[in-house]
Amino acid sequence: VQLQASGGGLVQTGDSLTLSCAASARVYSSAVLGWFRQAPDKEREYVSAIRWGTGRTYYAESVKGRFTISRDTATNTLYLQMSNLQPEDTAIYYCAKDSDWAKVVTGKANYWGQGTLVTVSS
Repeated sequence: VQLQASGGGLVQTGDSLTLSCAASARVYSSAVLGWFRQAPDKEREYVSAIRWGTGRTYYAESVKGRFTISRDTATNTLYLQMSNLQPEDTAIYYCAKDSDWAKVVTGKANYWGQGTLVTVSS
């Protein structure tokens, strides 16, 4: 399966933005999908994850209360709604997929999107 991330852009501090990640094939209920980000000169960082079947969501502390992960099972699309964006949210955002929860949240998922750049100006 291929993942296509989109929706990045240049926004100002406090703005909102929604990222999308479209899967090229059906996502089964056993799958786990997540979002990661990598800022310049920093390591890739876990942001959020969702269990496709149940919709249960998980967040990194740094984004809890500001970001919302969701999915559309009919279109096999993953979303990340980001609000109150801050300059430290500037990064390339990647979506990832695996059937193994631990692999997704530790950044070892088998499937990755190409990334979409989010830049937050101060």
